[in-house]
Amino acid sequence: MAPYSYCLVLLTLSWYSSAYGPDQRAQKKGDIILGGLFPIHFGVAAKDQDLKSRPESVECIRYNFRGFRWLQAMIFAIEEINSSPALLPNMTLGYRIFDTCNTVSKALEATLSFVAQNKIDSLNLDEFCNCSEHIPSTIAVVGATGSGVSTAVANLLGLFYIPQVSYASSSRLLSNKNQFKSFLRTIPNDEHQATAMADIIEYFRWNWVGTIAADDDYGRPGIEKFREEAEERDICIDFSELISQYSDEEEIQQVVEVIQNSTAKVIVVFSSGPDLEPLIKEIVRRNITGRIWLASEAWASSSLIAMPEYFHVVGGTIGFALKAGQIPGFREFLQKVHPRKSVHNGFAKEFWEETFNCHLQEGAKGPLPVDTFLRGHEEGGSRLSNSSTAFRPLCTGDENISSVETPYMDYTHLRISYNVYLAVYSIAHALQDIYTCLPGRGLFTNGSCADIKKVEAWQVLKHLRHLNFTNNMGEQVTFDECGDLVGNYSIINWHLSPEDGSIVFKEVGYYNVYAKKGERLFINEEKILWSGFSREVPFSNCSRECLAGTRKGIIEGEPTCCFQCVECADGEYSDETDASACIKCPDDFWSNENHTSCIAKEIEFLSWTEPFGIALTLFAVLGIFLTAFVLGVFIKFRNTPIVKATNRELSYLLLFSLLCCFSSSLFFIGEPQDWTCRLRQPAFGISFVLCISCILVKTNRVLLVFEAKIPTSFHRKWWGLNLQFLLVFLCTFMQIVICVIWLYTAPPSSYRNHELEDEIIFITCHEGSLMALGFLIGYTCLLAAICFFFAFKSRKLPENFNEAKFITFSMLIFFIVWISFIPAYASTYGKFVSAVEVIAILAASFGLLACIFFNKVYIILFKPSRNTIEEVRCSTAAHAFKVAARATLRRSNVSRKRFDEPQKNAMAHRNSTHQNSLEAQRSSDAPARHQALLPLQCGEMDSDLTVQETGLQGPMAGAHPPEMEDPEEMSPALVVSSSRSFVISGGGSTVTENILHS
Repeated sequence: MAPYSYCLVLLTLSWYSSAYGPDQRAQKKGDIILGGLFPIHFGVAAKDQDLKSRPESVECIRYNFRGFRWLQAMIFAIEEINSSPALLPNMTLGYRIFDTCNTVSKALEATLSFVAQNKIDSLNLDEFCNCSEHIPSTIAVVGATGSGVSTAVANLLGLFYIPQVSYASSSRLLSNKNQFKSFLRTIPNDEHQATAMADIIEYFRWNWVGTIAADDDYGRPGIEKFREEAEERDICIDFSELISQYSDEEEIQQVVEVIQNSTAKVIVVFSSGPDLEPLIKEIVRRNITGRIWLASEAWASSSLIAMPEYFHVVGGTIGFALKAGQIPGFREFLQKVHPRKSVHNGFAKEFWEETFNCHLQEGAKGPLPVDTFLRGHEEGGSRLSNSSTAFRPLCTGDENISSVETPYMDYTHLRISYNVYLAVYSIAHALQDIYTCLPGRGLFTNGSCADIKKVEAWQVLKHLRHLNFTNNMGEQVTFDECGDLVGNYSIINWHLSPEDGSIVFKEVGYYNVYAKKGERLFINEEKILWSGFSREVPFSNCSRECLAGTRKGIIEGEPTCCFQCVECADGEYSDETDASACIKCPDDFWSNENHTSCIAKEIEFLSWTEPFGIALTLFAVLGIFLTAFVLGVFIKFRNTPIVKATNRELSYLLLFSLLCCFSSSLFFIGEPQDWTCRLRQPAFGISFVLCISCILVKTNRVLLVFEAKIPTSFHRKWWGLNLQFLLVFLCTFMQIVICVIWLYTAPPSSYRNHELEDEIIFITCHEGSLMALGFLIGYTCLLAAICFFFAFKSRKLPENFNEAKFITFSMLIFFIVWISFIPAYASTYGKFVSAVEVIAILAASFGLLACIFFNKVYIILFKPSRNTIEEVRCSTAAHAFKVAARATLRRSNVSRKRFDEPQKNAMAHRNSTHQNSLEAQRSSDAPARHQALLPLQCGEMDSDLTVQETGLQGPMAGAHPPEMEDPEEMSPALVVSSSRSFVISGGGSTVTENILHS
């Protein structure tokens, strides 16, 4: 019973292998059998399976001439290998090729046939059954075409480790070796194609596109990869739709509505021709034009879409095509096809009928029903299988295949056909490696080799993974770890042929996946015709490009590609269109008016050449000139009374300090350097302290001299010239110490200030320490305040030759200037800081110079009559008399109050008795008093006068004049004629004026 059981199993499994009739396969015996899966038809007829009867196999419709050419390429390669002495000598390759009808169900039926045959062969039933028609196992399968079909086939073949080499399935999902263990392919995967599409969109500066993908394992992964690449390039997708050849009309119309309403003019399509055809037909019906189609390889050269009647819609399509190969002798092989000659090709009969639109009667291969071969004729080379035979004449068998133009004879660019040819040769070379394998060098355990006569599919798969050979074009062929071949793409543009009006695929560039990023894409724009006739690159952006000087601004709620153009901010620029962000100018530069470039910032400081700087310089030079002039006048008239009365030496030093003050202002003009910044504040501070110190010592000395009642030795020392200079030095030395500490701890330096104004760089001095500057100015103001105090006390001294009033006024000017300077200095910036300080220095310096010296210079030069010793005597004596008289009166009043109380009544009586006589006596004394004061008023000192006033007499004390100093060292108020002296006494107080030689 065992043999019969095995035969029963054989018959059961054979049912799967014989599911296709003789005319539904191409089959030829051989020592080794290769399987083939090709889309001879584009699809299957829709049939409602209500299961009221046994389900029937669906019928394939719409003949695919290109699919038959691909099949022919496999047969041609096998026959070429069989006739080659170099490959597999003494071995014959056979084939079993089936039609997948571009559907998963038909492909799986064929795949089950391969698997079932292999299982039958593995049972070794020849000794039990007389299987004369036994066919060897299928050790490898070439196919399928679509990625969705190949995915289903690969899952099944992978279970049995039967190698599958696809020629057109490019889905990147098939590179997963964990899921598809036995899948290999001779076409690049879609990962490179999706990247190339994104590169093209970026090349033409489009950023607003739509996407359409087939709802299968080819379209979905491909468009997903494209989205990833588009996101990296800031390309936005307006819409994304899925399509299928089996979509109902409502779904197709919905997609068309989306396309029609979209503002995106570029549409990226990852689909096959059959899946895209219904959509294109509807778009043509609605006459939606002006779109640029970016085609994936699967439909870039599809005969279903590239039809002249569709050209107004799809003309100018940019597509990717595989690199064309060369198959010598293939053209002649295609032309030799004939139903009666191609005895092993069951598809030749239908091909002949579809090519010549006729029907064959019973052929040489046996009686066949006529309606088996009747197929309807579809536009563009696709015919329906259920058309009536009444419309087709009988075929004569003498028709010329070259006289009919079909996609079958389009062998100018062999792309998929060459991939089929290469797939067959890959398997053949793997078998050749097995055939030539030497024991010990094999790929199997212990270096063993497979037996070519009993080779199994898994052994062929092992050698395919390690394959390395050179094809007929001199290129190295090897599969990577994912079973892929890395290849390049040609970029084609759809043109309308002027000769016959057909669509031709013009090569306009290429994409080299081997090149480094950024150099892979090449496009010759001069060859491209947009929409079939235009040379102008279409616009497909959500927003118009932003010009140079602007940037893209985000619109809330819109994709990033939809933007508004925003002008670059001040200090920023953009020198290119569609800039995402403006570039900040360097620190020393600022943006121009249009924000397209950066220009050097204006450098600003208190320059020598600007009007303001020139004016300040002129005033400083004028001050220096006037001070030098005054100094010259004082030196020239140094022996005159008025010069001597001003304390010559201190006046010289004072004038020198004023020269320094005026000169120090020049350090504030010009471009600040580190050395000028370190020098100008100390120069200003020391100069003013020297000046104020001279005035302070001078004023204090005059005050002490005139307020002293009896000149003592202390006064003589105070009046000494050496001590005066020592005090000036000590006051100035304190300022020097402040400056040295300042320069040592925080030295000032030049500073380029960019923050104050955007377009200007202010070169100023950074003072290092504002506290030190405050100490410097504060110390100067402190000395000025002390000087003001002494000058104010000295305001009633002899006004002809004592400058106390003028010093008081000059100190008031000084305080007003520097008090005003503080808020002005704090509120200004840039060059005006220096200008404010220069103005303050000049104002204070001019105030001191004018108040102290201009009056004296005026007398010296224009009133020489007042520059005499008599003027000095008159002024000094009058002041001395007034002081002594006031003192005497005060003492007399005090003494009188002591005796008035006890003698009040007596004095009242006495005064009443002698009232008349006292009035007469006083009247007679008035001329005498006037006579006594007359020499003091007119300056005539011819005799010694002793003035005694009734009631003001007292004992004379200190009548002997003290020892006098050198006249050059005396106070100006004490310098009078030496010929006379006078004494005014009263109340025990005596003032002695010694008359010295001038």
